[in-house]
Amino acid sequence: MKDNLLVKLQQNKAVIGIIGLGYVGLPLALRYLEEGFVVVGFDIDPKKITKLASGDAYIEHIDPEPFSTAIKNNTFIATTDFTKIKTVDAIILCVPTPLNKNREPDLSFVTGSLNNITPNMRPGQVISLESTTYPGTTKEVMLPLIEASGYTVGIDTFVIYSPEREDPANPDFTTKTIPKVVGGTTPNCMEIGQALYEKIIDVVVPVSSTGAAEMVKILENTFRSVNIALVNELKIVADRMGLDIFEVIRAASTKPFGYTPFYPGPGLGGHCIPIDPFYLTWKAREYGINTRFIELAGEVNTAMPDFVLGKIVTALNNISRSVRGSRILVLGLAYKKNVDDVRESPSFVLLERLQELGAQVDYSDPHVPVTPVMRAHSITLKSVELTPQVINSYDCILVATDHDRFDWDMIKQNAKLLIDPRGVFQADDTKIYRA
Repeated sequence: MKDNLLVKLQQNKAVIGIIGLGYVGLPLALRYLEEGFVVVGFDIDPKKITKLASGDAYIEHIDPEPFSTAIKNNTFIATTDFTKIKTVDAIILCVPTPLNKNREPDLSFVTGSLNNITPNMRPGQVISLESTTYPGTTKEVMLPLIEASGYTVGIDTFVIYSPEREDPANPDFTTKTIPKVVGGTTPNCMEIGQALYEKIIDVVVPVSSTGAAEMVKILENTFRSVNIALVNELKIVADRMGLDIFEVIRAASTKPFGYTPFYPGPGLGGHCIPIDPFYLTWKAREYGINTRFIELAGEVNTAMPDFVLGKIVTALNNISRSVRGSRILVLGLAYKKNVDDVRESPSFVLLERLQELGAQVDYSDPHVPVTPVMRAHSITLKSVELTPQVINSYDCILVATDHDRFDWDMIKQNAKLLIDPRGVFQADDTKIYRA
């Protein structure tokens, strides 16, 4: 079975099944289509399937045309029907792995997908988990469910872990050019895993186990979380000292060795950095380890919206206004610039806190025309179109996301107050407050 699957993968004749057609699954599907594979995309959201079937990729930076062409050519099928699992040779899981309200791993999307997959599996398939999770998930969660269905991993089915490394709208790196880490449950699984990805990724990086591959992703994002927390804390210190942290970072970045710039902001966003470190802290407790450094970084980053709110209160007080009753416009709903991805965006926290304080809030984001349905938030707003008159009608403007499509000169010229956690503006005007 291994040899037959290897031949299919090496000759681009394998049918690729992708579970979860979002920010990870869609770019991955596109890469396989570009290399001539047939792809079956699965999602539990029928709205996504309907949009794809009509030629709408529904994610701003993803070109819908290749999917429309592939649908016409019968090389791409989007479906909610998991009985079609039996038609594919490879099953790649790209589903969410959020935290629950107690900041503990929520693997319900993974286990739910596996419960849909296992009754429809057949011998000779490879299953790859790409969702970020704690070390041990593949071995402790996936394998028991697969083996309970009567399969012998490494013989008649193959299980690997390969963490996603997508960076939406990054002009310098793509799905093809970002190296792919792969860990196999057995040597046979590892061989299949490399064959699964080497046709679509320039560099495949093998590691000794699925646990090592799982730890790689946790390390990458914990590194970023800790360093962002450090610079967020330094921002508060610099602010108290009357120093501009962005000026300091720019100057420090001129050092050609031993320094990597990280930038402060209103809080952490995206599906990885705010979540992944807590997967490790949760798992570490099983081994009697208290990850104080990681948890402290989480506390600092989680507290940043409150620091920003304090700056808004101070700025309004300085013009004899209170937050209650003030009209406040939040610029940017996405978690980072130039994308439409709002997952874990601190903008939602800021909007809700401002509403609780009695402010009249709106937002403007050229990439997010309407607030989407969110698991943890219940805000329903439409993006405001920016004009000089609109900007001037608000008591306070909060720069939550520094999109390039914003006309920053016009905004600065017409705003009454600007709260800037992103370092867009030089702090050379009494109406501009660093946050």
